Amino acid sequence: MSTINNARLFNASCIALIVTAMTFAIRAGILSQLGADFNLSDSELGWVNSMAFFGFPVATIIGGLLYNAIGARKLMWLAFIAHLLGLVLTIFAGGFWGLLISTFFIGFANGTVEAGCNPMIADMFPDNKTTMLNRFHVWFPGGIVIGALVSALMTNMGTGWQMQIGVMLIPTLIYAFLIFGQEFPESENIETDTAENVKGLFSPLFIFMMICMTLTATTELGTQQWIEKILGSAGAHPMLVLAMVTGLMAVGRYFAGPVIHRLNPIGVLWASSIVATIGILMMSMATGAMVYPAAILFAIGVMYFWPTMIGFVGEYLPQTGALGMSLMGGAGMFATAMWQPVIGKWLDTERTKVLAEGLSAEAADLAAGQATLDNLAVFPFILIFAFGILFIFRKRIINVETD
Repeated sequence: MSTINNARLFNASCIALIVTAMTFAIRAGILSQLGADFNLSDSELGWVNSMAFFGFPVATIIGGLLYNAIGARKLMWLAFIAHLLGLVLTIFAGGFWGLLISTFFIGFANGTVEAGCNPMIADMFPDNKTTMLNRFHVWFPGGIVIGALVSALMTNMGTGWQMQIGVMLIPTLIYAFLIFGQEFPESENIETDTAENVKGLFSPLFIFMMICMTLTATTELGTQQWIEKILGSAGAHPMLVLAMVTGLMAVGRYFAGPVIHRLNPIGVLWASSIVATIGILMMSMATGAMVYPAAILFAIGVMYFWPTMIGFVGEYLPQTGALGMSLMGGAGMFATAMWQPVIGKWLDTERTKVLAEGLSAEAADLAAGQATLDNLAVFPFILIFAFGILFIFRKRIINVETD
């Protein structure tokens, strides 16, 4: 008789994802402090950011390949060790290279959480995969809300960035406690033949969705990770904007079931790309109070991207198994990693150009942020056409892939 406590494992997964999200939010909130303390340019900060996004796909590739052999339990413990190591090393980092190494460990931990939890949840809830994955991924934006508010509060109190990093040790220890001594599922409801999983990766539909994932992830995470730099001079509090955006995303993901049932996953993705494009373009033109409604539209646009892409693989490409879900997340994070230094360069270049025209530093920061948002809008704009084609030909494509 099975003694698996699905509710406890699901809660542990959610708290582990909260830690993952807090690392993104708090790092976004302390970028200016890190830049000042270590005399780093935005381009250098982009490389630091990229280590978190680069460590993630490394972990998902390794975790996806090993999931069938070692299971979710060992991956969850590996995530805990990497989180602990990464956070402690960040606190004691002495400069650029220390930040690079410690941030890589944090990214590796975050990817291991996804590699272990996504297939485990799909296995525990085989008849409700996409809905439960959306409810699990509630806690990525939910954790960003927590992290953004903690960062804003501690920054206003004059608390150093080291203490903000240290706060994340608390939920890290909590999820370790929840998984301690627990029995984990044995992959009864997902494809566990690694050779079949690898074969499934060469499906044209999977390759197409991986390419789309690089765009959806950069749209969402590329914008959020630089929110403080992009909106710092737009007349709205960046961390409050981030908390509002991710709070809306959390609510939307929790109630994702009826939306996905009504529109189907492909319809949700197509509609999301349209709304996300409009939202980013509105943010690029907004100042003051108008930043908030633009940010709300952006939140509606990106809220379903990540979990629906993962759920799509679980439902329509089940032959890829845990490996397919892990690599889908890995592709998104790898692309976001590659774009981090580019986004930083966009900000540096535009700021330098405006300063050369004799304008103030505040005007230069505003112009740099708006120009960067214009560039970021290209990603969801491309997705409008990609998901539109997939939606129009969905019956033919899905039937071919599932035959």
